[in-house]
Amino acid sequence: MSTSTTTLRAIAAQVCDPEIPVLTIEDLGILRDVQLDEDGGVRVVITPTYSGCPAMDAIREDLQTAFHAEGYGDVTVDLVLSPAWTTDWMSESGKAKLEEYGIAPPTGTGHRGPVTLGMAVKCPLCHSLNTKELSRFGSTSCKALYQCRECLEPFDYFKVLS
Repeated sequence: MSTSTTTLRAIAAQVCDPEIPVLTIEDLGILRDVQLDEDGGVRVVITPTYSGCPAMDAIREDLQTAFHAEGYGDVTVDLVLSPAWTTDWMSESGKAKLEEYGIAPPTGTGHRGPVTLGMAVKCPLCHSLNTKELSRFGSTSCKALYQCRECLEPFDYFKVLS
């Protein structure tokens, strides 16, 4: 089977994050590499948002399922922890999808610049900047729980990680 890296990446890029199903692993920036081995097997490299992220097992299975559906029998998914994932790797499209889904996207930058402490987090529902952090940890480790002081709704904020 003659396959380009672009084709393989397109297959992998369609796999959704199981915790935030509106995001693909490419939107999230955890899809690092996809290659066809000399023996015809596929090797996918992903980086978790946090080491020990519980979604990695589901993503591994979803990647294998996606490639098996396309006729690839041997699929290896490797987790790479270095360099560590950063929210800088998220696509702008992914950040917009987060907001549409009701999760405030990360603000500021990680590796590429300083994170401003106390930076206002915009409510994804009413777009007010009058928000407050309720808990440093939200529904998952990569999110914090906020509340809007205008519409009073709680929401998750995808924390800036560097």
